[in-house]
Amino acid sequence: MALRNIREIGDGVLNKKCKEVKEMTPRTKELIEDMLETMYEANGVGLAAPQVGVLKRIVVIDVTGEDPYVMVNPRILETSGEQTGNEGCLSVPGKTGTVTRPNYVKAVAYDENMELYELEGTELLARAICHELDHLEGKLYVDMVEGPLMNVEDLEDEEG
Repeated sequence: MALRNIREIGDGVLNKKCKEVKEMTPRTKELIEDMLETMYEANGVGLAAPQVGVLKRIVVIDVTGEDPYVMVNPRILETSGEQTGNEGCLSVPGKTGTVTRPNYVKAVAYDENMELYELEGTELLARAICHELDHLEGKLYVDMVEGPLMNVEDLEDEEG
């Protein structure tokens, strides 16, 4: 496994639509392992392949720090409810903004063995699924921010 460089806002790869994964190869499995390692090293809860410069429909998510989801070719099947809260992104370091997302999400994806599964999530997991799947369409959360982007330090000062 290896740490990968996280692409930052302004890098054109973040605005491109990703291609479907047709088969699981050793190289793709290595990418997934690298993405997990990179996400944990950066203290993130999710990471999409374009954030490490690869235009494949792959995301990894772990909102608990001990139970990662690998989502290959994910699709959202159903959403309901609404939540509004602060959101950040490893590709937009040091910034946060208020975004409204569904409070419940049901998605379908393949795991690292190309076995199909369904995932249901609420609150942070629902937010993370939507956020990461947006990356696969070339969208960043900053395009949905309600009001100004804030510096993370300013937010910590308000809470502290």
